[in-house]
Amino acid sequence: MFLDFNSDKPIYIQLAEAIEDNILKGVFEEEGQIVSTTEISVSFKINPATAGKGINLLVDEGILYKKRGVGMFVSIGAKEKILQKRKEGFYESFILTLLEEASKLNITKEDIIRMIEGGKA
Repeated sequence: MFLDFNSDKPIYIQLAEAIEDNILKGVFEEEGQIVSTTEISVSFKINPATAGKGINLLVDEGILYKKRGVGMFVSIGAKEKILQKRKEGFYESFILTLLEEASKLNITKEDIIRMIEGGKA
């Protein structure tokens, strides 16, 4: 996992995204335990409350769950939830912006497809 302390993105969000990345990569499997907030805070030299905030964000989304006295675990279906969330974010952040700009420039759907496939419009 990597955290960019110079980024404008809050550390706890970076942490949550890094854990999601590891779930998508299979580093953390469904029903498997993840590293503790203490281990995270020590490894990255961050406040334990910041680590907890990142973990709790994923708990609130149903991606992680807590086993009292044992630790945090990846929920069944977490990978699919992450994929769905990120696809929606991709659409909102990239596709809608692309379509708005294409409309301003009178770029057709066919032109966009050609550009994606490596040709020029």
